[in-house]
Amino acid sequence: MPRSVRALVALPLVALGALAGCSTGEGQVDVANGGEFRFVQGTPAGEVIAEDERAAAPEFSGTLLGGGEFASAELAGDVAVLNFWGSWCPPCRVETPQFQEVYEEVRDDGAQFLGVNVKDAEQLATAFLESKAITFPSLFDPTGETALAFRDYPATAIPSTIVLDRESRVAAVYTGEVRQDDLRAVLDQVLGEG
Repeated sequence: MPRSVRALVALPLVALGALAGCSTGEGQVDVANGGEFRFVQGTPAGEVIAEDERAAAPEFSGTLLGGGEFASAELAGDVAVLNFWGSWCPPCRVETPQFQEVYEEVRDDGAQFLGVNVKDAEQLATAFLESKAITFPSLFDPTGETALAFRDYPATAIPSTIVLDRESRVAAVYTGEVRQDDLRAVLDQVLGEG
């Protein structure tokens, strides 16, 4: 086979191999590869982790959008919902106002919500929150440092949501847009634990 024909045959195989190396399955992109963050294009996936199989969440800290410092220790003792989002993420535009509704329902029951804004301009992120009337805080994480701390779960797929139990252990992980009913169900379960 002539060399030019072999090159044409090999090119699609190389491209396919490159795509397979970045894929995490079902249309999801492993955005930790190269430090890129993209919204999840596959079917949303969720996993609730049994109490005896939960691992401690990584510690993190940073600056909140709108000012002020935040440390993960402030979540201790409460159930916490961490939502990794970006103003550039189409599913986040749907999901974030729904999170606000659930937050208003459970904030007095020992649950905290914290957005983690990644790979965004501060002005765009702030405008997004104001336009959606979001009242729970969001950490400004333009370099993705906090998201990468959770890369094992994988918070580098946007949107991603991680629910922590009262002992700051990872109780549930959702990749892709989370439906309100699913979020309410996992919060009922984790809030009801011992």
